[in-house]
Amino acid sequence: MSYLINTTLWEVISQNVSETEADWLTQKGNGSPIALMTAFVASPRFLPKKIVNIELAQEQSLSEIVPGFSVNGWSLVRVARVWLLTKMNGSDQAIYVKNIETLFDTAEMNELVALYSALPVLDFPEQWLFRATDAVRSNMGFVFDAIALHNPYPARYFSELAWNQLVMKTIFNDKPVHFITGLEERQNEKLALILSDFAHERWAAGRSVAPNVWRLVSKYMNDTLLADVAHLFHTPHLYNHEAAALVCFDSEYAPAKTLLSGYPEFEKSITEGALTWSNLEFTDLNTYVPTLQR
Repeated sequence: MSYLINTTLWEVISQNVSETEADWLTQKGNGSPIALMTAFVASPRFLPKKIVNIELAQEQSLSEIVPGFSVNGWSLVRVARVWLLTKMNGSDQAIYVKNIETLFDTAEMNELVALYSALPVLDFPEQWLFRATDAVRSNMGFVFDAIALHNPYPARYFSELAWNQLVMKTIFNDKPVHFITGLEERQNEKLALILSDFAHERWAAGRSVAPNVWRLVSKYMNDTLLADVAHLFHTPHLYNHEAAALVCFDSEYAPAKTLLSGYPEFEKSITEGALTWSNLEFTDLNTYVPTLQR
C-alpha cells in the first residue's frame, strides 16, 4: 500500500512544484530516516505556501488504494510531509514506530496536522490508536479536524466509545458531521441516544442542534426519539421540519411513518428526490443562535 500511495502522492506533488523543489524532495525522500524526519520539519522553508491542484483521476486512485483517503484542499507542505512519511522503511517495526513517535513528540501544530492526516497510510495502523484518540481531545481546532474530518482512520479503527466521542465533539463544536468519513457505516444505538440527551440539553438552554445530525437516529427510533422528532416539527425552522421528515422516511418504526403522514408535502418531496440529507449539509454552522431559518 505504501508504494502505491507514495507513487500517487508524488504525481500530485510533481505537478505542483518547481524543478528545484522536486529535486529537494527527491533527495530527501531517498535519504535516511533522519533525513526524512528533518525534511518533514523543514518542508515549509523549501516549499511554497499553496493549495495543491489535484486531478479527479488522482483523487479516485487514492480513494481506491485507501477507501476514503483524500488530499483535496490540502496545502503542498501537508501533502509533501505525508509523502515523506510514506518513504519511511517499515521493515523494522520498532525503529519505524520510534521515528514516527519522535515526530509526534516534537511536533508543532501544522506538523501534527500532517501526522494525523497520514494515519490511514502509515504502517502498523493499530499502533497509532492512542495518538488518534488523544487527538479527539485536542483543544487545537486544526488538529481535531485532521483526525475527525475527511479522515478514514477513525471509522476503521476506533472502538464504538471512541467513535461516539469523536462524533459528539464534532457536533458540540458546530462542525459539519457529513465531513466525517464512515458516518453512515458507524451509526449505532448508543450514539443515537447520546444525541437525544445532548439535544435536550441544548433545547433547555434555548439553543439548537444542526438539523443534519438527526440522520444518526433513523435506524434506532423509539418513543423517546420519536418525541424528539415531533419536537422538530413544532419548531419554527423549516430545516428542522425537513430533518424530521427525513428521519421518519428513513425509519422502519411504524409510529414514525404515521407521524410523517401528517406532513404530506415533505413526504412527497422526499419520494420525488427533491429533499435529501444533502439539502441539510451546511458547512457554516451556528447552533448557538437561531440562524438556521428559511
